Amino acid sequence: MKDLIVQKYGGTSVGDTARIKAVAERIKGYQKRGKRLVIVVSAMGKSTDNLIRLADDISDSPHKREMDMLLSTGEQVSIALLAMALHSIGVNALSFTGAQVRIETDGNYSNARIRKIHTETLEKALNKNIVCIVAGFQGVDLDQNITTLGRGGSDTTAVAISASLGAEQCEIFTDVDGVFTADPNKVPEARKKAQISYDEMLELASLGAGVLHSRSVEFAKKYGVILHVRSSFHFTEGTMVVPEEQVLEKLLVTGVSLKNDESRISVSDVPDRPGIAAELFDALSKGKINVDMIVQSTGQNKVNTISFTILKSDLESAINQLNLVVKSWGGGTVSVEKEISIVSAVGVGMKSHEGIAAKMFTAFASEGINIEMIATSEIKISCVIDREEGERALNILHKVFGLEKTNGG
Repeated sequence: MKDLIVQKYGGTSVGDTARIKAVAERIKGYQKRGKRLVIVVSAMGKSTDNLIRLADDISDSPHKREMDMLLSTGEQVSIALLAMALHSIGVNALSFTGAQVRIETDGNYSNARIRKIHTETLEKALNKNIVCIVAGFQGVDLDQNITTLGRGGSDTTAVAISASLGAEQCEIFTDVDGVFTADPNKVPEARKKAQISYDEMLELASLGAGVLHSRSVEFAKKYGVILHVRSSFHFTEGTMVVPEEQVLEKLLVTGVSLKNDESRISVSDVPDRPGIAAELFDALSKGKINVDMIVQSTGQNKVNTISFTILKSDLESAINQLNLVVKSWGGGTVSVEKEISIVSAVGVGMKSHEGIAAKMFTAFASEGINIEMIATSEIKISCVIDREEGERALNILHKVFGLEKTNGG
């Protein structure tokens, strides 16, 4: 749709009424320049956390359907207040819940997937030059139950609406200036990127870079949605997330990341026979537990050790599943290491250059940092190390690959 921009404002961007009024003024400026606008809004500040606490006070294990019903109210507050703020400065606006827009999802409560966005309601309002304000993070299944989209759900809502309406750009407004070579809170020399490819952003997002959620980047890549990650606190340009062929500065390493929210599980003394690994990971899959890094080794006595990392939040469920599997084998032990970090280097330049891994491993060795697990992809190298060494390792990598320089790598 010509001259259409979809914008998403995160919780800090609408954290209080003053911030909501500032967002309204920004939106008015876009409308004056002839842009049609769909605005996707998250819940205010920490309101989702507050709702979760209320649920925890009521029940130790609240039903997921009712949690989605509860959590979806946070965005409803934001969209109504933003519509009011726009009305007060002379901008015609309408607020919509996910159900009113008909953001159709599957029935997987708390982590639903978008199946289709029915655009008729939005198109009708946009054609009347009305600013459409849509609640992020939520949709509705075929039985009209409210569902939520999980972590980063508002980003996914914005990208999906952009794809469905053919928007010229999707702007993701947040509390940071864009995508950096590393977390600037952990690496003082980190610098903002002008551009980054979908694949690089996808890797960094999955590795703990909290600027964008990986599912929203997957959606953007699939449908060719150009993303602009920028701050809602000023008007400077942020970072464009674009197809690889549009990236002007193709570096050996684009960014480094640190992830501290995973634990490592090792299943030892595993019988060495076909299908064992399949049984193990099938059990985790049925428990909706995502596995990250995997390493398998076979000893001289023909027994295996399988080690892998999962989110700490899935740890209890995973151990219960694994103990059942190990018991069925009649042997094997399950052990857990909670204090780990995953430090990674990402860059499309790895496709055509050798020696990146050697450079990374040599740097860690010279600094006395022990590597416990390694995983690679075409544009990524990740290492599991001791939790206490995480931030130091991140800064070492940032310096080794010259990311503090204008033309890093």
